[in-house]
Amino acid sequence: MQVREILSVKGGALYTATPQQTLASAIATMADLDVGSLVVMDAGRMVGIVTFREVLKALKAAGGQGTEVALGEVMVANPVTAYPDMEANDLRRLMIEKHSRYLPVVDQGQLLGVISFLDVAKAVLEEQSLENAMLKSYIKNWPDEAPA
Repeated sequence: MQVREILSVKGGALYTATPQQTLASAIATMADLDVGSLVVMDAGRMVGIVTFREVLKALKAAGGQGTEVALGEVMVANPVTAYPDMEANDLRRLMIEKHSRYLPVVDQGQLLGVISFLDVAKAVLEEQSLENAMLKSYIKNWPDEAPA
C-alpha cells in the first residue's frame, strides 16, 4: 500500500492557516474541525505545520496565556514530508523515527494532503480486513475432492 492509497481512503480535506494567524484562532479551528494539525501556508506554499503538540508547548511556555502569539512563531518550519509513491511501511517508520503524528504529503512541491498516524492505521486495517476476507473465501471454496 502506498501513501496515495491512504490519501484516497482518507479523502482530500486539507486544513490550513497562515503564519500571521494567532494561536487562539488555530485552537478554535482545530477544535471546530476536530483535527490535530493545520498546515501553515504563505503565498501559496507550505511553510510549516502546527499540531496539538506545538499548541501545548506554546501554552506551557506562556503560562497558559499565550494564545495571541502568531502561528509563525510556534509552527514546525519545513516539516518532514511524505510523497505519494512512498510505501506504508516506510511511512510508518518515518513517522516513528521523526516522532511525527502528522505528515504533509507533497508531490513536486505541491501539497496533496496530510496523513495522520490514525489514517495509516485505518488504511492498514482496511487492507488487512480485505485480505482476510479473500483468504476466508478462498479456503471456503477449496475443492473437497481431487479431480478424477
